[in-house]
Amino acid sequence: MTKDNNAKLRVKLVKSLIGKKNEHRRIIAGLGLKRINSIAILQDSPSIRGMINKVSYLVKVEQ
Repeated sequence: MTKDNNAKLRVKLVKSLIGKKNEHRRIIAGLGLKRINSIAILQDSPSIRGMINKVSYLVKVEQ
């Protein structure tokens, strides 16, 4: 996590959710992603980082 409180993360769904665990589908929905190539701009926090870490094989993150 960065020291800047206004730090944002740009998260993009790059792989399909077909055949993935239900828990991972719920995490993707919690991040605000709906379909492939959808992008969500999120506040950088430990909880968001943890969610991204669990589904890192499905998403691409830019700072």
